[in-house]
Amino acid sequence: MNFSQPAADIYVPDRRPVAAALARTTHLCLAAHQDDIEIMAYHGIAACFGRKDRWFTGVVVTDGSGSPRAGRFARYSDEQMKAVRRTEQRRAAKIGKYAAAIQLAHPSAVVKTAKSAAVHADLVAILRATAPHTVYLHNPADKHDTHVALFLRCLEALRALPKAQRPKQVYGCEVWRNLDWLLDPDKQVLDDSAYPKLAAKLVAVFQSQIAGGKRYDLATAGRKLANATFHTSHATDRATALTWALDLTPLVRDDQLSVEKFTLAYIDRLHADVAARLKKFG
Repeated sequence: MNFSQPAADIYVPDRRPVAAALARTTHLCLAAHQDDIEIMAYHGIAACFGRKDRWFTGVVVTDGSGSPRAGRFARYSDEQMKAVRRTEQRRAAKIGKYAAAIQLAHPSAVVKTAKSAAVHADLVAILRATAPHTVYLHNPADKHDTHVALFLRCLEALRALPKAQRPKQVYGCEVWRNLDWLLDPDKQVLDDSAYPKLAAKLVAVFQSQIAGGKRYDLATAGRKLANATFHTSHATDRATALTWALDLTPLVRDDQLSVEKFTLAYIDRLHADVAARLKKFG
């Protein structure tokens, strides 16, 4: 495939031809940064791990140049960081036995531009080549600007497909804003309990972040355990790791559905629930 950025990278761990590797994809994640995939879409990675009838493909859209750095990475230039993070993402794809890992190498500023034809064209090309039935995206209530911008670019790309070719299930996953505030009926429960050693290895790959000052390895495991423990107050835990997600499928199916109206409805339901409980016991 020919992408718009010269630095774009496609890695197929089992060395299958690219077209064949992408065509076998059943679960696809479109993420902003290196390591986002392993945090937000482990549900898909685990569902495909060791299977021949399911395959996971991960896509990183930005180039990774703007990450914070400390320790041994403190003096790394943006170009050095991009190279390190590209290598780390390839390593994660190999450990997780992905169908493929694609890194599109767009600057974050380009992703944030609503009229970015290059990002749109790359995303549409990937969606057509993979035709997944399950897609993992950032969620529209995330607090990271690039994550929200990419979510919007992904929605635009999904809506550009004929309706018959759109995925059956689309999840908006938590990364920079937890989704534990959702009412329980609104939560999509992604059980990440399988292969705990694999989950730890995947996040640990990204030493440019962990040794560079961000303990995503501890934070990711802690949040998923907390989600599992605090999921229900009157039942024992049935899982050891959960990720919360929004069901974005209605937005993908209905081109006229407003993203703002769709997202704020979740907040409105939370508002009503809190108000009703206070009134009930006040």
